[in-house]
Amino acid sequence: MATSLHAHVVEHLGSRIVRGFIPRGSIVLAADLEQKLQVSRSVIREAVRVLAQCGLVTSTKRVGIRVLGPEKWNPYDENVIRWRLASDQKGAQLRSLTELRISVEPMAAELAAEVAPEAMRKELMLISAQMNHYGRQGDLRRFLELDIRFHALVLAASGNEMFANLATPIAAILRGRTELGLMPERPHEEALAWHQSVADSISNMDAQGARRNMESIMRRTHNEICSLWEGAPRVFVDPIAKK
Repeated sequence: MATSLHAHVVEHLGSRIVRGFIPRGSIVLAADLEQKLQVSRSVIREAVRVLAQCGLVTSTKRVGIRVLGPEKWNPYDENVIRWRLASDQKGAQLRSLTELRISVEPMAAELAAEVAPEAMRKELMLISAQMNHYGRQGDLRRFLELDIRFHALVLAASGNEMFANLATPIAAILRGRTELGLMPERPHEEALAWHQSVADSISNMDAQGARRNMESIMRRTHNEICSLWEGAPRVFVDPIAKK
């Protein structure tokens, strides 16, 4: 029950902050939240701890819980990504993660072709074959999970631990696109072929082929959804001020 209450409070406050219903700079008192949400102080404390990890709030003794602006949020947190996708910031969130993927995943595929362990190369071949099977069947739920695993495995197979840790936000964006109805009813044959070619290239240690085919996947993704972020403002983060 406590866990359920805690999750409810995190969801309630996090989504309202991201949507702007609780404006940046606002000071919220734990006592007021207790009364409004009818939960204990310990539940509020744990929820605030999670929101602070997301970068949405900071808590100060004798002052209260201060709401922070988007430049302070953790852009890689899956909750932040999900809340932004469900808000009027959907386009900006899609743009940020799509641009990240275009920048990183082709390089990860190239590295994977050069350094991936044999077990990872074999798994990528298996997953790409399963993606072809379930994609052509129109089983989008199964295809989505395979797609998430495929891209996570390419990142991991690069041997770059920082690339590998991008698997969570990339999974969040893939799930978000599906939940928002931004995926085709059936995967395009061209996209299926490119995934197979990425796996083949990595298996055959063809670094340039792996990069080229992954970039084709990313560019198609960009072109399919770029209209959604037309005119969306960008967030400019001062790396010094954020510390």
